[in-house]
Amino acid sequence: MTILIAGPYRSGTNDDPILMEQNLSRLEAMALPLFRAGHIPLIGEWLALPLLKAAGSKKAGDVFYEEISYPIARRLLTKCDAVLRIGGASKGADGDVELAKTLGLKVFYSLDDILNSES
Repeated sequence: MTILIAGPYRSGTNDDPILMEQNLSRLEAMALPLFRAGHIPLIGEWLALPLLKAAGSKKAGDVFYEEISYPIARRLLTKCDAVLRIGGASKGADGDVELAKTLGLKVFYSLDDILNSES
């Protein structure tokens, strides 16, 4: 499956780049186990961050951030089979889950749920 990993990135950070990087690391920690289990893991920020740089974004929440960050995840979802929602408050990740449900995608809330669904 192609699986979007959704969770906090900007949420709860007060736009502190160090905290945002820590949130990205938590998202990325799920990617290798998914890959090793035979899946294609995706994280919206993997595509959004280079686009934000190219667009000239200077800080989280600026006009470029709003143009790119949520929309890239929503577009990615249309190419995915499932979402893995990891813990933590996140308006964006909650929106990803709602869209995934609307699209009829599988929604998982733990890595174990995915690995156990394959047995």
